[in-house]
Amino acid sequence: MKTYRDEAIVLRTQDLGEADRIITVLTRSNGLKRVVAKDVRRTSSKFGARLEPFTIVDAQFYRGRSLDVLTQAQTLRPYGLKIARDFEIYARANVMVETAERLSEDEAHASMYLLLLGALHALANRRHSPDLVMNSFMLRAISMSGWAPSFWDCAVCGAPGPLSSFNVVAGGAVCEACRPPGSLAPSREAMQLLGDLLSGDWASADGAPDFARREAAGLVAAWVQWHVERRIKSYSLINSHLGDV
Repeated sequence: MKTYRDEAIVLRTQDLGEADRIITVLTRSNGLKRVVAKDVRRTSSKFGARLEPFTIVDAQFYRGRSLDVLTQAQTLRPYGLKIARDFEIYARANVMVETAERLSEDEAHASMYLLLLGALHALANRRHSPDLVMNSFMLRAISMSGWAPSFWDCAVCGAPGPLSSFNVVAGGAVCEACRPPGSLAPSREAMQLLGDLLSGDWASADGAPDFARREAAGLVAAWVQWHVERRIKSYSLINSHLGDV
């Protein structure tokens, strides 16, 4: 079949020529796709406004030689409009979609699509703190890709927790006997929060103190960027905003 339909999350867009765009989408059934949307930058375009980042669309594609072509798009959930109104939320959404794109480059599956969909829904509807939503998504996404951290038992020898040291290279929490030089010593509250975010215990996570949230965010950023082996550029949006506060 030359054409196919799929549900998709718009991750990012890039101008192409005078009127076209390359749209990067994460689809439910076909994984990560970079497709061409022709003439969407013209004022006469029927669906250009539907292809903004973070929008969920029902799309039709035509298989091309190098890139597929997006021929139709119907908005299912206009999360982009809600997210773009609040810079704090917008910055976290960018980190999430960049991470989802990186983790979906080699292998795509519906679970990553559903995970990102749920996280964008939570952000757009202010279900929890934007930082907590982002960090929960990051931990679950990286775990789904095979790099689940340990926040309780020792990641090296399996000694039972709770433990007071954390090392990204070693795999998470480490006991005193296995603790490599340079390991971090996060608070017990931060380690508890990380476990809550990974397991989805929102009743506990929402009550975490601010200092634990800050510690946890730093550990999540270090963990994700170590395992994707690249810097997540969108983190700079959050850092620049913090510098203005």
